[in-house]
Amino acid sequence: MLNAIQSNSEEIKSLVSKEFFLVILISIPSAIISEYLKIPLAWMLGPMIAISIAALIGLKVKIPKLALSGILIILGLHIGNYIDQHLLSQMKDWIWTSIIMFLYILFSILIVSKYLQKFSGYKKKTSIFSGAPGGLGPLLILAEYEKSDLSQVATSHLIRLIIIITLFPFLVVNFSTIEPLEIEKFDYLNQNHFHLIILLFFSIILIFIFNKIKIPAPLLAGTLVASGILQITDVATYKLPEESINFCLLILGASVGCRFADKTVNEVIKNTAHSFVATALLVILGVVAAVAAGYFVENNFLSLLLSYCPGGIYEVAVIAIAFDLDPNFVAFHHIVRLLMILFLVPFIIKFIDKKN
Repeated sequence: MLNAIQSNSEEIKSLVSKEFFLVILISIPSAIISEYLKIPLAWMLGPMIAISIAALIGLKVKIPKLALSGILIILGLHIGNYIDQHLLSQMKDWIWTSIIMFLYILFSILIVSKYLQKFSGYKKKTSIFSGAPGGLGPLLILAEYEKSDLSQVATSHLIRLIIIITLFPFLVVNFSTIEPLEIEKFDYLNQNHFHLIILLFFSIILIFIFNKIKIPAPLLAGTLVASGILQITDVATYKLPEESINFCLLILGASVGCRFADKTVNEVIKNTAHSFVATALLVILGVVAAVAAGYFVENNFLSLLLSYCPGGIYEVAVIAIAFDLDPNFVAFHHIVRLLMILFLVPFIIKFIDKKN
């Protein structure tokens, strides 16, 4: 109990730490400059690139867990606004797209891990953890348990994540008529603010339950489910200002950059070329999966492509919200993907151990 209190105290202190202050000091100007240069998702890409460079040159930068947790709850509340009875009726139509997701994950692991073993010299288990399309946090835990090379696994996923969340916004802007979500004229102050307290209360309860039963991304999933249930049952609804998305973008972009704090430039360069190839293979498989899914649902192709792209669930969710690409459909499939990866990867590892 004492350790838990001490840990929470340290987390609160980290919100006013020099490392976090430096992150904000670098991120805000980089976001403003990126926006001036009309870079898509400027408030994510600007901080991500700037903080990545800062981390690699040795500056001490850090995103507190409380700050990251806060923006994940904000994302859950935002996506929850899209949930209604019509969405629930649609979920039965997503069975086939979920099956396609399973096949996408299976082929991704098999093909990319073989490439990494043959051309990058990765050991078999390390290549499997590196080849899985997403789920870096859980995969690092599994990789550590299996005595795999954590540095190779982390670097592969981080470089892939940067490639995906950098290129996808440019793809949307240049090859689609979809525009970034415009800020709606809505009287945010003239809402029942007690509903926000109800939403947060039930979200925290579900986050705690989801965390206990090991559901992936409990912060996002718990808030999303609580928000959806309360909204469908007309118990509580609350709309957050759309400007808060920029805050989410900044923190998420900076958090990706901060993950390079323990990496060296040589380590990143060494893994970059193979990460590009691995990412290309995963994107090709994702495109095939998106095309196949298009036969079962009538979603926009970019929504399907985002649902099957090998990016992080939080980063992908915020892109879906920013470009209004059916956030519920996208978030649902990425949560399903995480569940499948957590089941499938240990099964493959056990199979390899028995075979050996």
